[in-house]
Amino acid sequence: MRSPRTDKKQILGWVMYDFANSAYTTLIVTFIYSIYFVSAIAPDKIYGTALWSRGVTLTALLTAFLSPVLGALADHGNAQKTFLFISTVIGAAGSAMLWFVKPGQVYQALIWFVLSNLAFEIGMVFYNAFLPDISSEKNIGRISGIGWGVGYIGGLLAMFVAMAGFINPEIPWFGLSRESGANIRATCILVALWYGLFSIPLFILVKSKSCNQIKNNGKAAIVRAAFADLKDTFKDIRSYREIVKLLIARMIYNDGLVTIFAFGGIYAAGTFGFSFKEIMIFGIVLNVAAGAGALIMGIFDDKLGGKTTIQISNIILTLAVVLAVCAPGKAMFWTAGVLVGFFAGPNQSASRSLLGRFVPREKENQFFGFFAFSGKLTAFFGPLFLGILTQIFNSQRAGVAVLAVFFGIGSLILSKIDEKAGTAAAKKYQ
Repeated sequence: MRSPRTDKKQILGWVMYDFANSAYTTLIVTFIYSIYFVSAIAPDKIYGTALWSRGVTLTALLTAFLSPVLGALADHGNAQKTFLFISTVIGAAGSAMLWFVKPGQVYQALIWFVLSNLAFEIGMVFYNAFLPDISSEKNIGRISGIGWGVGYIGGLLAMFVAMAGFINPEIPWFGLSRESGANIRATCILVALWYGLFSIPLFILVKSKSCNQIKNNGKAAIVRAAFADLKDTFKDIRSYREIVKLLIARMIYNDGLVTIFAFGGIYAAGTFGFSFKEIMIFGIVLNVAAGAGALIMGIFDDKLGGKTTIQISNIILTLAVVLAVCAPGKAMFWTAGVLVGFFAGPNQSASRSLLGRFVPREKENQFFGFFAFSGKLTAFFGPLFLGILTQIFNSQRAGVAVLAVFFGIGSLILSKIDEKAGTAAAKKYQ
C-alpha cells in the first residue's frame, strides 16, 4: 500500500489537528451550544429541536455535494493544505460569531452554525486525506485511532476549561453574566481560539504532497482536469467495488452517529432533565470512554481489520440506542451513553483507516471527498426523522429510536465487503 512512515513529527502535527477541531464538535455541536440553542435561543424545546435538526440537515447536504469536487481540485492543484487552512479559518471565525447571537435570534444562530459546521466538515476531507501518506499498511489503523483518541482528549480538555471557567463558577471568568447567557456563549470564543491555536502544528509539521499537479497551465486547467478526473472515476467505478460498498454502508450507519452527536445532549436534557452541569459531566465521561475506545480499538483494527472493527462497533451502538430509548431513568441512560462513547470513536476511526487501505495514491483527496459525501448525502435522514418523530409523538424517545435502524442496515451492507480485495485493488491502480 504505502512504504512505512517513521516521521513522528508529521504524525504529531496530524493528530494535533484532531485535538484542535474536537473542541468544535464537543462544545458547539453536542454538549453546550446545541442545548443553549434549544433551551434559550429557540422559543421552546420541541421547536428548537426541529430547527437544530434542519441546520444539521443543511450542513450535511452542502458537505455531500461540495466534498468530492473540492477533493478533486485539491488533488490536481496540489492545494490540500491551502484548502484545509481556509476551512480552519472559516470554522474558527464562524464559531466566534456565535458569541454575538442573543436569545430569540434563531436564524442568526443557524446561519453561523451552518457556516462553521460546513467549514469543519469540509476541512476533515483534506485532513483525512493526509492519513495514507503519514502511515503504512501495518499501522494505518493505529495512527487513525491515535488521531481520534487525541481528538477526544482535546474535546475533554476543552470541556474542562468551559466547566471551570464559564459553566460552574458563581461568577464566570471575566465577570460574564449568567442571566443573559453570556457565560455559555463565551464557550464559542473558547472554541474559536482552541481550534485556531492547536491546528498550527499541522501546517508547520505535515508536508504537502505533490500528486497530479498541473504546472504552468493556470487555474482553469486545474479545474478542467479535476472535473474530468471525477468523470473518469464515475465511469470506472466498477474498479473500486469495495470502496463503493464501504461508502454505501457508511452512508447509512454514519447517519446514526451524526444524529447521536447532534442530539445526545439535547436528549439528555429534554428527556432525563439533565442540567448544564450534568451534561458537562456526561460529556466528559463520554469523551474519556471515546478516547479509550479509539486508542484500544485502533490496535485491534490493525490486527483484525477495519471491517471487523466497524462491525463490532455497529452492533454495540445498536444495543446502546435501544438501551437509551428504554431507559427508565438516568442510571441506565448513563450506561448507554458510555457504550456509545466507547464504540463511536472506533467506528469512525476504522472507517477512515479502511478507506485509507482502499484508495489509490493519486486520488486520495478525491476519495476522501467521496467519504465525506457518503457520510453526509443521506445524513439529513437521521436528524430529519428524529425531528419529525419527536414532533409527531411529542416525545424525544420516539425520535431517538430510529437510530437503531441506521446502525442495523449499515452493518448488513458492510458485511458484503471483501477487505483483501479492496487493498489489492488500491495497489493495482496506484
